[in-house]
Amino acid sequence: MIEKNNAKKMEESLSQAKNVLQIEAEAVFSLKEKVNGLFKEAMELIINSPGRVVFTGLGKSGLIAQKLAATFSSTGTPAFFVHATEALHGDLGMITEGDVVAAISNSGETDELINLIPSIRRIGARLIAITGDQESTLAEYADLIIEAGVPAEACPYNLAPTASTTAVLALGDALAIALSHFHGFTPEDFAVFHPGGSLGRKLLTKVADVIKIREQNPTVGENAAVREALFEMTSSRMGSTSIIDKNGNLKGIITDGDIRRLLEKSSDFIDKPVSEYMTADPVTIEKDKLAAEALKIMEDREINDLPVVENSKPVAMLNFQDLLRARVF
Repeated sequence: MIEKNNAKKMEESLSQAKNVLQIEAEAVFSLKEKVNGLFKEAMELIINSPGRVVFTGLGKSGLIAQKLAATFSSTGTPAFFVHATEALHGDLGMITEGDVVAAISNSGETDELINLIPSIRRIGARLIAITGDQESTLAEYADLIIEAGVPAEACPYNLAPTASTTAVLALGDALAIALSHFHGFTPEDFAVFHPGGSLGRKLLTKVADVIKIREQNPTVGENAAVREALFEMTSSRMGSTSIIDKNGNLKGIITDGDIRRLLEKSSDFIDKPVSEYMTADPVTIEKDKLAAEALKIMEDREINDLPVVENSKPVAMLNFQDLLRARVF
């Protein structure tokens, strides 16, 4: 609990927090005007470059540069980060003639970045200045300028990099996504770069991968007795069985839940044709579909088993628990 004499200070601090969000939101919104001819030229420079985008910066700008390098790389534009100070002590060797160096400095006068310029020129890499000052030294020697100036920092003393770093981050994200769209980057491409995460599993795992867990395809003919369908479920350890016609085409499905509900009324049905009690024309999925699509179908319809078909014939039974075991969620 805040003491009474500090309550007013707390309210003022919360008001300051809201003000920060307002200032930074306005700074980002104003950047729409920066997506102009120079922004397009920066895109063209990167697109036509045979190398990678090398982000560099110092301090808070360096942290933003690291994040942007990661965003570019994960959205289809090869990029990496070089610390400005480390670059002056050997890491310039990571930069090649075909690269584009994106140097971030709000003032455009960061000594370490300025000192890199002669070497960048000798290497032959191109230089984009991302700065808040178009008249700065960095801007003067750059091939292109992406102007990211803000009227003021969100810091009440206009000192701590706040609105300026947010602006650069947003503008860099805009550039990354614009490039990604130009190259036709797809969710599947994104998953290739994120194979270890849940997104990768969702976008890379197909139904064909999941059905290998059990490799079961319980089926009975449409004239078979319900008893046979129940035996088929038991032997396959599945909660349902597909019902097929004489040509092997899927006609319906019956589940253990269906049978339990019938047993609550009578057991007279057990030797009758399963076609009388099956769910006709059930929802199905094909092997080459994403497992995430199967999961959505099963969740939406509240079912535990889903027939997998190929040319109208069941080739496997997909179980909800197997999707969870494959961590497709």
